[in-house]
Amino acid sequence: MSSMDGSGVDSHLDPTAVAPIRRRLPGATTQRPREMLGAYELLDQVGEGGMGVVYRAKAPDGQYVALKALRPYIAHDPDARARLRREVASLRRVRAPGVAALLDADVDGPRPFLVTEFVSGPPLDKVVANEGRFTDQRLADLAQGLADALSAIHRAGVIHRDLKPGNVLVGRDGPVLIDFGISHVAEDSRLTMTGLVMGTPGYLSPEMVEGGEVTQAADWWGWAATLAYAASGTPPFGRGQMTVVLDRVLRGQADLRGVDERIRPLLAAALSPDPARRPGTQQVLHELRVYAGGGYTTGLPVATASAPHTAPLRPDATKRLPAPSAGRVAPVSRPPAQVHSANYWAPAQPAPAAAPSQPAPEPRSVPSTDPRIGRPPRSGTLAALLVGVVALSAVVPVAAWGALLIWSFVARWVDRSMTAMVVRRFDAGRRSTDPLVAAAAAPWQALVAAISTILAAILPAVVGVAGAVATALGVAVLRSNSPELGRPLPVAVGVLLATALSWWGPGGQALRRGSRSIVRTVAPQPVIGTGLVVLVLAAAAWCAFHAGTHWQLPPSWWPYSDASQIPGSGLIPSLPSIR
Repeated sequence: MSSMDGSGVDSHLDPTAVAPIRRRLPGATTQRPREMLGAYELLDQVGEGGMGVVYRAKAPDGQYVALKALRPYIAHDPDARARLRREVASLRRVRAPGVAALLDADVDGPRPFLVTEFVSGPPLDKVVANEGRFTDQRLADLAQGLADALSAIHRAGVIHRDLKPGNVLVGRDGPVLIDFGISHVAEDSRLTMTGLVMGTPGYLSPEMVEGGEVTQAADWWGWAATLAYAASGTPPFGRGQMTVVLDRVLRGQADLRGVDERIRPLLAAALSPDPARRPGTQQVLHELRVYAGGGYTTGLPVATASAPHTAPLRPDATKRLPAPSAGRVAPVSRPPAQVHSANYWAPAQPAPAAAPSQPAPEPRSVPSTDPRIGRPPRSGTLAALLVGVVALSAVVPVAAWGALLIWSFVARWVDRSMTAMVVRRFDAGRRSTDPLVAAAAAPWQALVAAISTILAAILPAVVGVAGAVATALGVAVLRSNSPELGRPLPVAVGVLLATALSWWGPGGQALRRGSRSIVRTVAPQPVIGTGLVVLVLAAAAWCAFHAGTHWQLPPSWWPYSDASQIPGSGLIPSLPSIR
């Protein structure tokens, strides 16, 4: 388990964490006054975040347990209760040595809480900070233990979604995964519509950052990033502003200079932004065992210093393999006193009671969420809109070009505004003044979006014109006549190429994120999205029919009388005659 903010890390160790977690060091004398919550006596506080507090508590039978409770002032928040309820549901499904057993829970009471077994062990980031990076057999054992735990929770139909060093406790029996507050149960489709609590950006997989479907691959990428941290002693994608870190993740710009050169190519491949280039889990484990025995990784290319993350793998190195065996799995029913794996960091021995002191002040804000992450990408709707604008360009090109520019501007404006809001809440938490700040910043965000739209349109425009010219020349060769650039087919091909480059080329990330946000807002329900797709495709079919029956005639250049009046048309050279 971990604190309720979903980060589970010490803020002084990783400033990219969303909400600071303040934990008591072994031997600390500052403790909360003892009090009761349900049947449990609350002893010392071992962790806290914006949404909840983690205590070492004593059960009625005298056993020490870990109790996570929502703060009183957010206990009425339905989202906080829903998150705690998801954590309880996930823990009930998973019974494995790497996950503490759920002992008790009350998610509907005045102050919701859950109770799990207690662990004696620090989080991985604190172990690395105090003892140095992991190498050889210690790293291989960490990888195997985490792989076993992940395999167990995946077999139970749960996806953790927030694997990172702060959510791994190093107990006496191996690593323990904690914080299932944002975990995902495979058959619960509603969770993908509610967004994802932002954890540490450098450990969110590229697919999740792009708003793709949450799958087990997200956990395995986080597993590789966590191993890279343990092997190097530093976050693989650095620290700093959230947007900068996420950009490094999307580009695969991992800093692995602190990793032993014998396994650097292995971890570089495992952190590739392209899932098809990542080695399978079993292969990574095998290579780490070779490394632990003093050997070098094999079957993977040596990555270049400039782009270690994008080095191509040989086909035999990228074969998908099944998830590793979870190894020993605890029985469904086991006495809590006999289990040594839990998911809270606590001193090796219970600390002696100290004089009561004043509780830590409540944070003024709660952790924020990024409403874009974990949401459906709406690729089908966006593909239908692409078909519609390409078909429209064959009939009324200027209208299609204008629609593309307006869409690109609005998408970038929406993306910049939403990102600014997330970053502000990431730094300062949710505030009542957020709407006023967003409104005041809107003109500036619009100006920046307009400039970026113009700059980002230059290269696609050049490629689009080149594609239209090539198409016109190709048609002229087939028909043995003069090329005609201003015909439906060349114009449509040019628009298709320009749009594709705008989407996937430089600056396309903001366009993609903003476009998906617009579609999810305009068509939040599947039935609305389906209706929109039907309307767009019907209009596209009419445009295609019209262009097909008038393919030898130029399209309408409305609002201009002919193509020569379009600004910039004189820059396109005349095409040679082909006879």
